[in-house]
Amino acid sequence: MTSRFSDRGGQDAPLALYIHWPFCLAKCPYCDFNSHVRSGIDQAVWRDALLADMAYEARLTAGRPLGSIFFGGGTPSLMPPETVATLIEAAGRYWKMAADIEITLEANPSSVEADRFQSLALAGVNRLSLGVQALDDESLRFLGRIHNVEEALSALEVAQRAFPRVSFDLIYGRPDQSIEDWQRELKQALAFGTDHLSLYQLTIEEGTRFHSLVRQGQFTPMDGDKAADLFDLTREMTKAAGIPAYEISNHARKNSESRHNLTYWRYGDYIGIGAGAHGRRHHAVTIRHRKPENWLAAIKGQHHGIKEETPITARDQAIEALLMGLRLTEGVDLERIARRTGLDVSEFLDLAAIQYYSDQGLLTFNNGLLRITEQGVLLTDALIREISL
Repeated sequence: MTSRFSDRGGQDAPLALYIHWPFCLAKCPYCDFNSHVRSGIDQAVWRDALLADMAYEARLTAGRPLGSIFFGGGTPSLMPPETVATLIEAAGRYWKMAADIEITLEANPSSVEADRFQSLALAGVNRLSLGVQALDDESLRFLGRIHNVEEALSALEVAQRAFPRVSFDLIYGRPDQSIEDWQRELKQALAFGTDHLSLYQLTIEEGTRFHSLVRQGQFTPMDGDKAADLFDLTREMTKAAGIPAYEISNHARKNSESRHNLTYWRYGDYIGIGAGAHGRRHHAVTIRHRKPENWLAAIKGQHHGIKEETPITARDQAIEALLMGLRLTEGVDLERIARRTGLDVSEFLDLAAIQYYSDQGLLTFNNGLLRITEQGVLLTDALIREISL
């Protein structure tokens, strides 16, 4: 059996570094991410704590190249650009950065944040992910966003001048949204010419304000058949515009995919630092304290923010690699999973079930590459359950 560290995603493959900034100006009603609203933030304390968390991970992954950095949140565009620059510089000292390293930062399109875009670009950020979420004011109010369409379009214009690569998010499948509404909105979005779009269907996550409102009967989520029609329209329009889906919710021009997120979906190793960040390295998952104050206390007491570090069994790695990889249009290389885990494909997959669903036109399986077809993509989770042992 080939060494489990010899394939792409092993010890010789670039790491991805995720840096979580947990603060927002307001909590969106659909959001179940680890985000918090605080009246005061000691920026120096947070900078030093993030540097300490990074240094701990660097000691454990010395010698690995670094292919991407992603500042997520929360709202990391609220970080001082000087802090962003300091963290990027530290990462460059700890790991050997790829010559074409991708450094992404998430931002909201408020005027306050847009004023920082040029400074963030000078700090080293070369890709911006903008949380536009909707292109009409009524929908933005429903989604709890604090910007309006005018601010969003202005921020997008500033971002395209400041950064070589720009992506933005939209949420569709909103209550009472018609196919015609979404068609107009997506046509407008495509006209901006960005190289990447993240287009998410509205999902009602447990623990969010939207979840409570739905339970109280305040609004009714879009039914599944109509949501499927919007999904199909999204695929058709983005493909026709030269920015096809490469993952269930993500669309890009050729060679403009998010390299950082591809590391997740291709089951590569990544480091996560900051409150609530997750990571995966050395065949173990790391979970940091979610509450900002608890994470800071952990940094002070143990010089890192880890709450849990758990080894992943070979079988669990195989199933997780399937869960992630089958989200991608390119599919998943089963032999690569076998090399990474030391398992035979028959130990984690029902080959008879794969043949059955291939005959149904929902899967393809050729030369060791397993893919979900266009007809099967809305059934991804169910198909994975059916074919996994």
